[in-house]
Amino acid sequence: MLAKYGPANVWDTTGRGAIDSQYDDDIDLFGSEEEEESQEAKKLREERLAQYGSKKAQNPALVAKSSILPDVKPWDDETDMAKLEECFRSIQADDLVWGSSKLVPESYGIKKLQIQCVVEDDKVGTDELKEQVTAFEDYVQSMDVAALSKI
Repeated sequence: MLAKYGPANVWDTTGRGAIDSQYDDDIDLFGSEEEEESQEAKKLREERLAQYGSKKAQNPALVAKSSILPDVKPWDDETDMAKLEECFRSIQADDLVWGSSKLVPESYGIKKLQIQCVVEDDKVGTDELKEQVTAFEDYVQSMDVAALSKI
């Protein structure tokens, strides 16, 4: 029956533990040599991080900007769109630049205003812009963002 399972299943009756216990002392599981290598790698990594930090400090910080194309819908076809655009352009903020505008036919003779603007993401958000535009309740029914792209 032992021959069927092979010698690997034979128990050690000498009391020394596993059959391969004489080889257990030769294996260093924690690798003292690797510790020395990791110290060197750590020092090299710190030097490279310091070099990268000095290069990064010399470069000017990039400013994240977005190009926004809002759709502004008036209440009806009798709304003065020139006055609506004037109100829209009266909104001023740091790093908010107004671009070109156009009237786009919506339905039943109503035209919506699309006006391009460029904003700095950290200073002006789309929610803030929407709140300021919808504050012109006499002219603006709603505002949607038709297009938003990062510059």
